[in-house]
Amino acid sequence: MSAIEPIRQLTLIGVGLIGGSFALDLKRLGLVRHVAGVDTDAANLERALERRVIDSASCDISAANVGEAELVLIATPVAALAAVCRAAAPLLRPDAIVSDVGSTKQSALAAFAEHLPQHLPRCVAAHPIAGSDRHGALAAQFGLYHNKKLVICPHEGQQPAAAGRIAALWQAVGAQVHRMDAVEHDAVFAAVSHLPHLLAFAYVGQIREHPDAQTFLDFAASGFRDFTRIASSHPAVWRDIALANRGFLQQLAAAQRAQLERLETMLQNGDADGLYRYFAAAKQTRDEWLDKQDG
Repeated sequence: MSAIEPIRQLTLIGVGLIGGSFALDLKRLGLVRHVAGVDTDAANLERALERRVIDSASCDISAANVGEAELVLIATPVAALAAVCRAAAPLLRPDAIVSDVGSTKQSALAAFAEHLPQHLPRCVAAHPIAGSDRHGALAAQFGLYHNKKLVICPHEGQQPAAAGRIAALWQAVGAQVHRMDAVEHDAVFAAVSHLPHLLAFAYVGQIREHPDAQTFLDFAASGFRDFTRIASSHPAVWRDIALANRGFLQQLAAAQRAQLERLETMLQNGDADGLYRYFAAAKQTRDEWLDKQDG
């Protein structure tokens, strides 16, 4: 780790699971000297200070917490990114790197380009592929990124040194760094992350609105728990992601309806063989994926 120069000050805007876990690991490795936390939730900041996720706290973006930062990491819901960039723009030191952790990268690059045009070469759009249905400073944990993927989406005019610095820091905390075009990124994660959340929310919504909802829930067990875990995710975070990536999600939702219609047709026809083949193919796909994860 000695090859990586420690950051004198990291300003973390949005102190929760993703940014907080990154800060904890950097601290453990001696790769940051001071973490300034900025969050609109004062109680969350108190918890972050108590757990030593951050070293100083503020509810507002100011020269005091942004002006000396070598790295500003924006870990807010994606819809807040533009406002954060706008507020930070006049306060950034010329050599500061600005990065984010959001799961929609076209929207991140658009916010950087609009609100930090003079700083754009040192803006790095990144997405750590790790998470939980827990949120806030209390969710921050050591080792969250060990053997997890981290996607960087370079843009025209990207300063290689800035992207390389971000990549090195994420690698230091255990992440495997990949590079991907922002459009491709948003299409991929709409399919494997954003749509599953929509489906979990929709299924729980269906149960909740049923006249016998309470009876259903009284008898729900592990299958319900496993399928619906991500429906406990933060509503504001997922509202923003869904709207930011609505184009790809609308296409995927239409394709999902077609899959349900296929199943409904097989049920209507009593097509036991068709159902078996459908289920077996899905099982094989998931089992092969699990084997690769375990490998």
